[in-house]
Amino acid sequence: MAKKKKTLFECQHCGEQSTKWLGKCPNCGGWDSFVELNQEQQEVLKQVSKVTTSTSKAKAITEIVQDDVTRFSSHNDEFDLVLGGGIVPGSLTLIGGSPGVGKSTLLLKVAGSIAFSGKKVLYVSGEESAGQIKLRANRLEANSDKMFLLSEIKLEEIQDELLRQDYEVCIIDSIQTIYSSNLTSAPGSVSQVREITFELMRKAKESDIAMFIIGHITKDGSIAGPRVLEHMVDTVLYFEGEASKELRMLRGFKNRFGSTSEIGIFEMTQEGLVSAKDIASKFFDKTKAQSGSALTVSMEGSRALILEVQALVTESTHPNPKRSATGFDVNRLNMLLALLEKKIDLPLNHYDVFVNISGGIKIKESSADLAVVAAIISSFRDRPISKESVFIGEVSLTGEIKDVYSMDMRLKEAQAQGIKKAVISQKPNLNLKLKCFAVDEVPKMIELF
Repeated sequence: MAKKKKTLFECQHCGEQSTKWLGKCPNCGGWDSFVELNQEQQEVLKQVSKVTTSTSKAKAITEIVQDDVTRFSSHNDEFDLVLGGGIVPGSLTLIGGSPGVGKSTLLLKVAGSIAFSGKKVLYVSGEESAGQIKLRANRLEANSDKMFLLSEIKLEEIQDELLRQDYEVCIIDSIQTIYSSNLTSAPGSVSQVREITFELMRKAKESDIAMFIIGHITKDGSIAGPRVLEHMVDTVLYFEGEASKELRMLRGFKNRFGSTSEIGIFEMTQEGLVSAKDIASKFFDKTKAQSGSALTVSMEGSRALILEVQALVTESTHPNPKRSATGFDVNRLNMLLALLEKKIDLPLNHYDVFVNISGGIKIKESSADLAVVAAIISSFRDRPISKESVFIGEVSLTGEIKDVYSMDMRLKEAQAQGIKKAVISQKPNLNLKLKCFAVDEVPKMIELF
């Protein structure tokens, strides 16, 4: 009796698999998104799943020879910082971001800089013609005889071009537009994205070509395609920022060759995206002090940034007051409001409270708690806080103010930017010019207003 063929269905939105057809995907909630995979597509799936499988025997770790990771510069300081010090030959990097944020602009500028250094770069575009890219390259001053453009969406043609010359860097813009003739599914489908990424990864490792892949994102902010896409690549970067603002941030979420805590800050100019020179002055205003505004120092990787925390407290006209936060965790905001009601008897249950972190930065650490509390009290009492003061500290549920890491680095940055006063949990041992006020609990904050 002939062996019955195994049927396999796959969601074209998220890559969820099932042995039977489903009307609604249990993972992403997409309707009518399951498509049956043929035998060829199932074979590709098996190959990809075996990428990390090794048939070699285990060795003692003391017998393993360490790989020396070499790097070369992209000639963009912020880009090198996020990558961990530079580009690693043979690495595969995925860059995602919302439409219009500047992914193509950044990589074209980087490609031009690398080409000017003497390395051959191949820029593959499936979305624009070579003439369109040339027009943008003129504006970015990225024209070099070492950079080659290829307007192509067929994977086999791209592979042939990579064999013609000794390219050291290859940029794919974007992975969702490329397709392989070996598969019958449409470009951008889960099967196509998986097959193409697998082939590009194999080519990068075999030829030591540094590959950069631009990926589209879904409406919830994640990179479109199967999650295996992010597992296969070496580095995953997200480009954040609003098209209406000048500043953009490149944040690492996965990096096999460096830290994921670093961020790169770029500024949109007429020459394209360039490394922000004077970052310190981009996120806070040194003008007249206003009520509801307090400064703090946040750590983004190894970089200390002075940020402005803005708060607006206004009497509510609704039974349930509004609580909103931009760039700050709204759950933590609710905790701080409850603490202020209990510890210093602020009647915030009758007021709407809005908190915003200026500059588009999203604070993910607890060091801004003290600044948020200060801004809320300042807005509630309509008393401005001096722009020469910073508030650094974590606020606990008991009302205690706790110390945070890298306090010395934060205070040095504050002093460098002309700050004269710092409100912290305990005085440091450093000899600094700025005055440090030690506050160990929230009720003592009242004495500062």
